[in-house]
Amino acid sequence: MLSKEDFYSMKKNGKAISVVTVYDAAFARMAEEAKIDMLLVGDSAANVMLGMDRTAGISMEAICIFTNAVKRGAPNSYIIGDMPFGSDSEPKVAVQNAKRLIEAGASAVKIEGLPLESLKAITEEGIEIVGHLGLLPQTATNFKQVGKGEEEAEKIFEQAKILDSLKPCSIVLEHIPDSLGKKISQAINSPTIGIGAGKQTDGQVLVMHDILRMHPFKLPPFAKTFANFWEAGVNAFCDYKNWVNEK
Repeated sequence: MLSKEDFYSMKKNGKAISVVTVYDAAFARMAEEAKIDMLLVGDSAANVMLGMDRTAGISMEAICIFTNAVKRGAPNSYIIGDMPFGSDSEPKVAVQNAKRLIEAGASAVKIEGLPLESLKAITEEGIEIVGHLGLLPQTATNFKQVGKGEEEAEKIFEQAKILDSLKPCSIVLEHIPDSLGKKISQAINSPTIGIGAGKQTDGQVLVMHDILRMHPFKLPPFAKTFANFWEAGVNAFCDYKNWVNEK
């Protein structure tokens, strides 16, 4: 299994870090077989697995169930468990929930934004953290790119430096200008993982359901598809139905 030190070394040596979201044992097994560097049990499970409109709808219990399933499928992978909306509301609560994710099989926990006291409390317990700046889906009122204005960009940059001081495993930068992704990546020691943050970040993460095209919906502007499971799956079910009808 790769470690936090390995990811820092990869950044230093210019080796890109691959990250993908997974939510169950079957796809986690595939990702581990493909030697993906990090597996993220994202709160995006609310959307792609549970059919909810927003990531904020998923519960701590559900994230733990998904994390445990991923751990079973990929026991030798570095697994990041997403802290659901509200689970880091205060330091004591944040520590309790972070411990639950670690017990479920996570190697580190990811928190959106900068709840600094909660982040410090978690790290003081010896639990590794992953930051998440830029577009924050749990609280966003829209999903347009952020950090385009000078003031907003500077705020995100300063937040990244604060997070960097906590020595996180990595920092996710979501839907920000390429130039800001590059500036942050060059200014801090922590590995940066981009999702719509340009090619100059230290790694990339995408949602599994976008990578494999497992739905008929419009993709985010920064997503990239490498297979079409939706078309293959619908065709397979049609073939199955025909096979049954033909007895």
